[in-house]
Amino acid sequence: MTLSKGIFREYDIRGITGKDLTPDVARLVARAYAAFLKEQQVTGTIAVGRDNRPSGEGLHEALVAGLLESGIDIVDVGVVPTPLAYWAQHTLGVAGGIQITGSHNPPEYNGFKLGVGTRSIYGDDIQRIYQLAAAGQFPSGKGTTRDEPIINRYIDDVVQRIGPIARPMRIVADAGNGAGAVVAQKLFDKLGIQTTCLFCESDGTFPNHHPDPTIPKNLEALIAEVKQGGYDLGVAFDGDADRIGLVDHTGDIIWGDYILLLYARDVLARTGKGQSIIFDVKCSQALPDAVEKAGGVPVMWKTGHSLIEEKMHETHAPIAGEMSGHMFFSEGWYGFDDALYGAARVVRIVVNSGRSLRDLLADVPRYVSTPELRIDCPDETKFDIVAKAVQHFGSKYKTIDVDGVRILYPDGWGLLRASNTQPAIVMRCEAKTQADLNTIRTEIDEWLTQQGVRV
Repeated sequence: MTLSKGIFREYDIRGITGKDLTPDVARLVARAYAAFLKEQQVTGTIAVGRDNRPSGEGLHEALVAGLLESGIDIVDVGVVPTPLAYWAQHTLGVAGGIQITGSHNPPEYNGFKLGVGTRSIYGDDIQRIYQLAAAGQFPSGKGTTRDEPIINRYIDDVVQRIGPIARPMRIVADAGNGAGAVVAQKLFDKLGIQTTCLFCESDGTFPNHHPDPTIPKNLEALIAEVKQGGYDLGVAFDGDADRIGLVDHTGDIIWGDYILLLYARDVLARTGKGQSIIFDVKCSQALPDAVEKAGGVPVMWKTGHSLIEEKMHETHAPIAGEMSGHMFFSEGWYGFDDALYGAARVVRIVVNSGRSLRDLLADVPRYVSTPELRIDCPDETKFDIVAKAVQHFGSKYKTIDVDGVRILYPDGWGLLRASNTQPAIVMRCEAKTQADLNTIRTEIDEWLTQQGVRV
């Protein structure tokens, strides 16, 4: 059996099922994870869940077998969205967790999100698990397994924390046939929110549209339903419901940085000014400006689910988030990213304000920007090119280099960073006018071309 190093990524283990991710690989990952726990001197039961992709069943069976023969006891939480697997790590008294999920990736993908204690495993620790898998030195024993249904308990927890919704709200929820479909309608019903649920039939082949709310095409059905039915707002989930998408009552898309601002303003008003708000380098300048105005301390940080989460814990920030729709809540929740809880929290914010979602953000500037552009660049060279960009643009402009380089122009900014998950350089630009945006984009494009990168 060939074990591909390429599936051991920055934040998870992920690959194409039947090709580089097979039941044999799942068993090997389980055994290496057990060896990692032993190295870390971690003992106890492990929570295991999976999303609804058809390949998940075989991977789950093999993963469980690998854990059991490594002497690991398992509590199986079944088919659940990823936030519920995180919830299990926080509430079931377990020593860690594994969620089998392909997240927002196409149906042929699947993978594993790993955790120890209540935190996610990422970076060097994932590479260590690869090394242990390749070495083949595993603990052995006889673990036990038991099933633990958690969906109703999770829903009760959210409802208790969000509290009764003070006035009638009508929303549309698009689960994209992903794992969020097994929770969304039941959760919103229990909160007393009138909900029309689109694609809430659990089907991990995603027959209606791809479950990634960062792509406008995937929000077309949600937007059409919201506009047609006169709803208050629409919410969308990615394949494993850890990323949120949002549209206002007119059908306009509220992107991740503006969603984060909505949460930030609310928490700063309720719990006090002077707190840090964590956001990633791809976010609009409108976000830190508005956070400062609201009395918060904006902290720009590296893009990446696990990196943002760690920065939130380090700074004791109440809220953190990414352009991609990962939203983390340590105030009022457990500190992990959760689009289902996040959707309930949006509804509470709108209801308590007495205003519409659109009105709550009406005062925030909307600048001209590019989408997140992924430019093909081999893994062997992408970091070197970005390092050169840090030097080159840093000699000409003010820059922020926490993750690649964010170049600060008089009327906008441009970003170059190496993708942690693909052989690509990520570029994003924003400016006050289209002319300014064109100027920024042209300079960066020309420099990349000089480095041999085809834009």
